[in-house]
Amino acid sequence: MSTTGLEVFDKTLQSTHTWLDEIMDRIGPDRTLAWKVLSTVLQALRDRLPIELAAHFGAQLPLLVRGTYYAGFDPSKLPASWHTAEEFRQHISAGLSDARTVGASDAIDAVIAVLDRHLSAGQMDKVYRALPRQIRGLWPEYQGSDV
Repeated sequence: MSTTGLEVFDKTLQSTHTWLDEIMDRIGPDRTLAWKVLSTVLQALRDRLPIELAAHFGAQLPLLVRGTYYAGFDPSKLPASWHTAEEFRQHISAGLSDARTVGASDAIDAVIAVLDRHLSAGQMDKVYRALPRQIRGLWPEYQGSDV
């Protein structure tokens, strides 16, 4: 039985809850914080990708998650100029500064694990390879090629 009356809404709610549950498994049982972590890391990834890839990547996300991915989107500023892992971490930390303490590295690990689990390997490999080498090093568990 449909909760919302529309299957597309039910599906995106279910997918979003699954993603948030998986993030909470890593950062603790706070759904609001999990949403903040997901939003912050996705937006940082979006801002570092070339515009075409950022748009294609966004299209792969569940509808509700896609909304937060595009919040504040300014394609004229893509890709962002940060190239190092530390700059990327600082960007994440700034985005999480108004939330309960969660480290940028923990936030990045949690979101990358969810993306790796739910998006195609091909899509993740494109995102991975589009990032500067130092930023790629933030998720050593990723099995993408390092071309």
